[in-house]
Amino acid sequence: MENDKPRRPDVVEVELIGGVEKRHLELKTYDDQWPAKYADHERRIKAALGKHAIELEHIGSTSVPGLAAKPIIDILVTVREITAEEEYLDALVAAGYELRVREPGHRMVRTPSRDVHVHLLEAGDPAVDDYLLFRNRLRTDPGDRALYEETKRALLSQSWADMNAYADAKTGVISAIKARVRASRT
Repeated sequence: MENDKPRRPDVVEVELIGGVEKRHLELKTYDDQWPAKYADHERRIKAALGKHAIELEHIGSTSVPGLAAKPIIDILVTVREITAEEEYLDALVAAGYELRVREPGHRMVRTPSRDVHVHLLEAGDPAVDDYLLFRNRLRTDPGDRALYEETKRALLSQSWADMNAYADAKTGVISAIKARVRASRT
């Protein structure tokens, strides 16, 4: 952050653009095309944001070889300051993404077809490390990968008001997996 520019206040509530959406959720077997799809969007985002995109990472289940997933590519992009939306939001909208979520410390844009979610966080936000910690664990630990897939399958047998409710229901197993990784580091 530039020293002469004061930090702006962030939003204090979740703004879900378009409201709650009930969507059909299903898991697909791992698709070898998911990394290429990520790479296409990585190039698109880098072209749109230039120096404003500090880090880009493929996250979520589609980033884990062998893991069944909802066919939605999740991308993590870090920016200098999350509240400086003029540095990234208009450019992403011009590149074809739509704003879906504005919440404290996080913005999410997606493709109109809803098959790519771009999560924007501020560089240095602890959530960045959490996303990568979880992804990397699933990539390297077959037991935790299987546990997570079993949990997702069990949850998808239920009806959900929207994807956010389904995502929230996975929090317990995600937290337990991350806690095991952290405990193994000590």
